[in-house]
Amino acid sequence: MVSSYLQLIDQRYGDELDEDGTEFLTYAVDGADRMRAMIDGLLAYSRIETQGTAFEPVALGAVLEDVRKDLEIRIEETDADVSIEPLPSVEGDETQLRQLFQNLLSNALEYSGDERPVVRVEAERDGSRWLVSVRDEGIGIEPTNQERIFDVFERLHGSHEQRGTGIGLAICERIVERHGGEIRVESEPGEGAAFVLALPAIESIP
Repeated sequence: MVSSYLQLIDQRYGDELDEDGTEFLTYAVDGADRMRAMIDGLLAYSRIETQGTAFEPVALGAVLEDVRKDLEIRIEETDADVSIEPLPSVEGDETQLRQLFQNLLSNALEYSGDERPVVRVEAERDGSRWLVSVRDEGIGIEPTNQERIFDVFERLHGSHEQRGTGIGLAICERIVERHGGEIRVESEPGEGAAFVLALPAIESIP
């Protein structure tokens, strides 16, 4: 409602505002839009447990191919090199797993720095679980920040530097936990980052 009324003010009275008034209105609209995005993010976060579907075998390779198609325009715009190695099937909620990997791939493209994004998705068996990693060669993450990035609304960069609300990785962590797994990040500043998911195994790589 706030955003709608601000836009209405802009449409009706925008020509009557001086430079400062126009600037203030722009800030207000941007703030309202960010608040709406944060509320939407909180709703998505809260619904992971309550609105998830029953688990069934999910082929992660097919999920990643769908995610790559969804991000095709972004991949082309950035000339990104995205490679997906053979991946296993896991028991899970396909919609949530798709959201999980879409968030991780989007981040890998977003935080590539000035270089061409290079992203690798691969898996290896570790006893009774699969370790699925999403690796990039981007700007990396300081060791002191590697735990708090999974907190709700935790941002390492201002909204003027990078897009997002700071809830994407919190959603990723909650999805992984619902699937009986764990997520961690391995990174050094300037050396890229690897988000590693430990998920219960049900079968080997085909």
